[in-house]
Amino acid sequence: MKKIVKSILIIVLLFSKQLGAQEIISIDKSEVLSKISDQNLSLKISKESFNAAKADYKQTNAVFLPNITATHTGISTTNPLMAFGSKLNQGILTQNDFNPALLNNPEQTQNFTTVIKVEQPLINLDGVYQRKAAKSKMDAMSLQSQRTEDYLFFEVEKAYMQLQLAYKGEQVLEKALQTANENKKLAENSFQQGYLQRADVLNVEVRVTEIKNQLQTAKSNVQNASNYLSFLMNDERYVIYKPTDSLTVSNFSMDNKTISENRSDIKAMQLSTKAYEAMNKADKMSFLPRLNAFGSYEMYDNTIFQGNASGYLIGAQLSWDIFKGSKRFGKAQKSKAEFEKSKLAYNQYVSQSNLELNKVKRQLIDAKNKLELTALAVQQSKESLRIRKNRFKEGLEKTSDLLQAETQFAQKQLEYYQTIFEYNYTQKYLEFLTKE
Repeated sequence: MKKIVKSILIIVLLFSKQLGAQEIISIDKSEVLSKISDQNLSLKISKESFNAAKADYKQTNAVFLPNITATHTGISTTNPLMAFGSKLNQGILTQNDFNPALLNNPEQTQNFTTVIKVEQPLINLDGVYQRKAAKSKMDAMSLQSQRTEDYLFFEVEKAYMQLQLAYKGEQVLEKALQTANENKKLAENSFQQGYLQRADVLNVEVRVTEIKNQLQTAKSNVQNASNYLSFLMNDERYVIYKPTDSLTVSNFSMDNKTISENRSDIKAMQLSTKAYEAMNKADKMSFLPRLNAFGSYEMYDNTIFQGNASGYLIGAQLSWDIFKGSKRFGKAQKSKAEFEKSKLAYNQYVSQSNLELNKVKRQLIDAKNKLELTALAVQQSKESLRIRKNRFKEGLEKTSDLLQAETQFAQKQLEYYQTIFEYNYTQKYLEFLTKE
């Protein structure tokens, strides 16, 4: 049994070492952005959505371009009418074929027909507006793809800052652990000299254990932030990334920052509204007649793939669907409602964007004020820790007060770096909202 437990412990230790030795790669933000542009799956999906809309638009070329078909048909018949007509088309009728006995009871007749048929739209107003709607949809998808790329770049900024923040948290806790270990040695020395009770030493040891747990969580945060960057870059290695630069306060001016109608997603909604408008006009135009030209060239023979006799047919057709069971009326009403709905959705979206902008501006002011206060709190807690530590060495300070000062200093440092992250993130979000 002891051997089994020993083997399990060895396996656990080896596995832990393997995890601890996971590859760490330095990376800068420009490199992440470059890989996002080439590898990100959301961008690829967005581009394929645009390609689908582009293909829909190409289909509307049928409004102007002809429809050309070619067929080759072979028949064998004793039907009087078909037999007579086949010989007539082949140009092989003779005087004997008008014999009533042969007309009523013809012999087996073979006919092979090759037809090349052309249909050319001339006036199809509903198709013209459907083409305009498809064009607007394609342009909207292009702008939406651009907005998707803008969002992903913003998401990279956020993820990269999260990685920086994770490393800052790890550094603070490593320093806190070092300080806690130093205080533990002081407490043990004081205990040995009879200045402290065993309970005081245990409190210090508990504090060391707490910091170790927090440090392990901080290391997991580094892995989580690295894995998210790997996901964004579509990198399945899931290594540990380390930013080449540290988390620092960014400078930003929010003067004259407004929501622009030229922002890609807002322009996309404008084009979407135009598409609904064009579809509504197309449904209205379906009440009008259509004019199409057609023509065919036909070749006949009693032998396959031959064409000794030929003829052509050309013409034009004016067609008008006068009434189709009120189906078109309902369709036109529906497209009208969708058009009105898209206009309301556009106004609502712009209004929400302005609401979000005003909210973020206030958040930026709050984050700036909080940044100044937390920076001051870090300095004050650092000085408080220094004073209490010196007094503790002289036996003038309680262990609980020293531990509280130490905890407060670590918390204020973590809060300060978290505030830097919030301040920088809010700036990037404001840039994202006001980007044209």
